[in-house]
Amino acid sequence: MEPNEQSLLISGIQHFAFCRRQWALIHVEQQWQENLRTVEGQLLHKKAHEDTVEKRGDLLIVRDMPVFSNMLGIRGACDVVEFHVDAGGVPLQGRYGKQGVLYRPIPIEYKRGKPKEDSSDALQLCAQAMCLEEMLACDIHEGFLYYGETHRRLAIVFDAPLRQRLLEMLQEMHAIYLRGYTPKSKPGAFCRACSLKELCLPMLCKNPSVMTYVSAHLKEVDA
Repeated sequence: MEPNEQSLLISGIQHFAFCRRQWALIHVEQQWQENLRTVEGQLLHKKAHEDTVEKRGDLLIVRDMPVFSNMLGIRGACDVVEFHVDAGGVPLQGRYGKQGVLYRPIPIEYKRGKPKEDSSDALQLCAQAMCLEEMLACDIHEGFLYYGETHRRLAIVFDAPLRQRLLEMLQEMHAIYLRGYTPKSKPGAFCRACSLKELCLPMLCKNPSVMTYVSAHLKEVDA
């Protein structure tokens, strides 16, 4: 089973939750700019992806593991997946596991900074878990977000409300992508930290439409 080439990138879920316009600029219009935050994030992920497979006793650690879901239409990679020996787990094929041993997968996503007030990171991690569930024919109940600023793991439970919100978000993402549409932004304080601020020009979205501008200008001329 292979991922569909038309699948959306899992990494875009966080972008979409943060700002639909940012997501469209990156994933629909293929635009991107770096800033300090994106570079720091890349360095953290690079560290997480060193040594693809590691074994620590009964614990198997797989880094940068490709995942996909044809049902959800998404693809990407998990920063880290820990496979714990568990009698209620699933078998692993190839170099990842031992024959006859069952494993319980736990996805872990690395993030710079500290935990966010919104659920964008949790939604991205949930998408990874749902991909693993489809690929391995198993159920995954929780995963972890590791934040570089706090150096701590935050447990995320993949409950029904989180999964439902993800499904609704993915449906909207696919609809926008198929239309090739870039939504307008809703400017706010969060725009200051966006790496696409110069490309997006969020303040222009506050301006009136061309028709409104022309009508107002004609009124001034008539006066």
